[in-house]
Amino acid sequence: MHTKKIVTAGKSLDEAEKVLILVHGRGGSAEDILSLAGYLNVKDYALIAPQATGNTWYPYSFLAPVAENEPYLSGALSVLKEIVQDLQEQGFVPGNIYFAGFSQGACLTLEFVTRNAARYGGVVAFTGGLIGDKINRSNYNGDFGGTPVFIGTSDPDPHVPVERVYATSNILREMHAQVTEKVYSNMGHTISQDEVEQANGLVFK
Repeated sequence: MHTKKIVTAGKSLDEAEKVLILVHGRGGSAEDILSLAGYLNVKDYALIAPQATGNTWYPYSFLAPVAENEPYLSGALSVLKEIVQDLQEQGFVPGNIYFAGFSQGACLTLEFVTRNAARYGGVVAFTGGLIGDKINRSNYNGDFGGTPVFIGTSDPDPHVPVERVYATSNILREMHAQVTEKVYSNMGHTISQDEVEQANGLVFK
């Protein structure tokens, strides 16, 4: 199971007004995803990256039946919940808490924020969608209150079908997120320069 092991960078929590939680993908690490921050407009942010046990948040595809990815998925969601609770106890309001993730980390990020919707600073998902063989709408509660969300993906992508990206965007919009989704033809399973520019223009302004 996952423990709350985090790596930090950027400004200290005492100095920063905003904080970005970065969630790595399958086989990645907290250090890997922190390097992404060098391309984002977050130089004045505190940066927090949790580390998955065994470098994987859950064992199977995000499209597998949820039960097959338990108890790892619930453990991963709990890690993010603890981090957000800690930040709020330190005085960070949701509007100053931002999220970004890649691939498995993007799926986990989207699942967490949609289960715990609030007016966050912003959410960036580089190739991801809501988790499960079917989307269970009853899992998702709250109101994003206009939170800016950017979701970028390739069509095709070897792990994330574009249909799931569209379905995810629609649910977030129903919950009053300001969603921009961008589908790149044959981009591959990576983060493009255009996605970085979109994230900076829409979320990290």
